[in-house]
Amino acid sequence: MEAGKRIVVPWDFTDKAHDALAHAVKMAKILDNSITLLNIAKKDKDVDETLEKLTDVAAKTKEEYGVVTDAVVKVGNIFTTIGDYTEEQEDVNLVIMGTHGMKGMQKLTGSWALKVIVGSHAPFIVVQNPPTDKASFDKIVFPVNFKTENREKLIWAIYFGKIFSAKIHFIKQEVSDKNLVKKVNHNLTFAKKYLSKYNVEYEMATAEKAGNFEQATLNYAKEIEADLMLIMTTKNIGNLDYVMGASEQYIIANTAKIPVMCINPRKGQNFSLATF
Repeated sequence: MEAGKRIVVPWDFTDKAHDALAHAVKMAKILDNSITLLNIAKKDKDVDETLEKLTDVAAKTKEEYGVVTDAVVKVGNIFTTIGDYTEEQEDVNLVIMGTHGMKGMQKLTGSWALKVIVGSHAPFIVVQNPPTDKASFDKIVFPVNFKTENREKLIWAIYFGKIFSAKIHFIKQEVSDKNLVKKVNHNLTFAKKYLSKYNVEYEMATAEKAGNFEQATLNYAKEIEADLMLIMTTKNIGNLDYVMGASEQYIIANTAKIPVMCINPRKGQNFSLATF
């Protein structure tokens, strides 16, 4: 999250990649990051030609926006190679990727995007449109459920709160089981404590008891015209989750086209706010 790091943009020469690059340029200027355009080639023979084209895109980006931008081409597949790259490179801050949502022939794109995301060491921001004229994220939706992984995304909530003066909008999952109620309340108390400690503004909302929590989160985000939703991916996600529909893929491919930041649970990772 420090200055001098890089934002990676997966690049396939589509309009959606350009949308992601536009978001990355805005973020890079604010965070003092550079940008890496990352293309995944299928075969070794494709590398040289693709790298030449991608280097041209990087040069034009640097010339037009004044952001240091480079090009990287790796042979592999999008589901593992992007993740491998982010893990190998210690200076990757985050990944910004464009996606088509869940319309028409792109019905599986929500699960496709999720499969790419869960393999990454760095957090992902998934976008469906170019950025708005707003200079920053003012309203960030933070769903709170009973899972302990909630704390891992709290670091980013505080970060955006400090960098962008964003307000965090908690939406609390309403559950009936007494043990789960305790866990939800504990997570919320913990989050509020640390946001207050670091002087980050927040508001509270509670989902209705009946209905789907993911849909309630989306409805709330649309209602307040959120700039970003901050979610965790499913821990130890498997093939059945993709087939049946892991809950976060519907958030990622939301019809309101609100950008979504996805953070993957880390094994053995302890909550730390040492950065601040």
